[in-house]
Amino acid sequence: MRRTAAALACTASLALLASACTGSSEGGATDDASKETTITFWHGWSQPSEVKAIDDNIKAFEKAHPNIHVKVVKNVTDDKINQALRAGGDNAPDVVSSFTTDNVGKFCASGVWADLKPFLDKSGIEVSATFPIAMAQYTEFNGTRCALPLLADAYGLYYNKDAFKAAGITAPPKTLSEFSEVAKKLTKATGDGYSQLGFMPDFHGYESTPTHFLGQWGATYFDKDGKSNLASDPSVTAMFEWQRKLVSELGGFQKLEKYRTGFGDEFSEKNPFETGQVAMAIDGEWRIANLKADGVKFDWATAPFPVPDDQLKTYGRGYQTGTIIGIAQTSRKQNASWELVKYLATDTDAVVGFANAIHNVPSTFEALKSPAIDPDPNFRTFLDIAANPYSSTTPASINGGAYQVSLQNFGYSYESGKVSDLKAGLAGVDKEIDAAVAQAK
Repeated sequence: MRRTAAALACTASLALLASACTGSSEGGATDDASKETTITFWHGWSQPSEVKAIDDNIKAFEKAHPNIHVKVVKNVTDDKINQALRAGGDNAPDVVSSFTTDNVGKFCASGVWADLKPFLDKSGIEVSATFPIAMAQYTEFNGTRCALPLLADAYGLYYNKDAFKAAGITAPPKTLSEFSEVAKKLTKATGDGYSQLGFMPDFHGYESTPTHFLGQWGATYFDKDGKSNLASDPSVTAMFEWQRKLVSELGGFQKLEKYRTGFGDEFSEKNPFETGQVAMAIDGEWRIANLKADGVKFDWATAPFPVPDDQLKTYGRGYQTGTIIGIAQTSRKQNASWELVKYLATDTDAVVGFANAIHNVPSTFEALKSPAIDPDPNFRTFLDIAANPYSSTTPASINGGAYQVSLQNFGYSYESGKVSDLKAGLAGVDKEIDAAVAQAK
């Protein structure tokens, strides 16, 4: 299931807690993982199929480690995890997971999640050889790796094959100029609306956010000194200019926004791609399960989302995020906890089984290549995106995803015409982000 909205929703509340998230020095890696022990694992999954999948992996772990017993607590939020870790004590978890990669900066910098480098070194696990680049990036902050990937989400293109055929389009576009032409060709205007829209480019559209689009350019967001570099990064300017031009070519912001108000819930059979209201969409691998479950009446397929014309060699890339797992700094059983983290995050059978069960992308190179992974070619599109070395993510920040919220709010103003000077506007966002980061420090 998609976690991005939930991640952004809790970013603001966690920002208020950042200065208090100092963790406790009571924990440590002095326990003997070969002795009989019980550890507690908190996770956020709540759907029956998800809970069963994680429970199955826990049972397999306990079978392989009969001396380590795992007490599992489901449906736990980041807020609750941070409160427990600050408080410490016997009721705090030993192993923690989060859907919010945006908070890795706070988890690592504040010390509430333990540094995993000593455990990785002891186990001989080389991060760059085990996890795809983007996943390795969103699990560390300023040289501290306090998390590992535990499945991932990758973004690509969904397209209506019947609509393509009717319009005489034989293949999905690879460059953004091709994409814009295809989007226009697939658009059928009717009065002040549409009977079919090629693509919804508005930033309020489902998944069509600035950060998801910028994944096709590989934007860096911050310079080597940690300063926001949106105004000086040509890829950011190029993305906004491309998006606003497409908005204009498809009928203009007001017309598109009026049409968007008729969209159903994103995670229902009334999703605009499923109803045929839009012929193309940017979305994650989880949409495949929705499309199959809802029994859409048209033929559809997936492909990587197009890339800038001058970056054709990077075609196949996409934006990535995912679930993360780590060890509570307060845990007195960190060696036993590491055994569970290592198993869930790096054991190929565990990663593949979990990915197949909940329809997420596997998070290790070996799992991505496994013959046991879901063979559906539409799903494998996202495996290739995940493995693509050009795929990227949004970097960790000490105040979470606040900088993404600032950029997204600017996007709303720019696309609607409230901001006319793009460079000046982005410079203003840079100042806002830098001030917020300085305050968080």
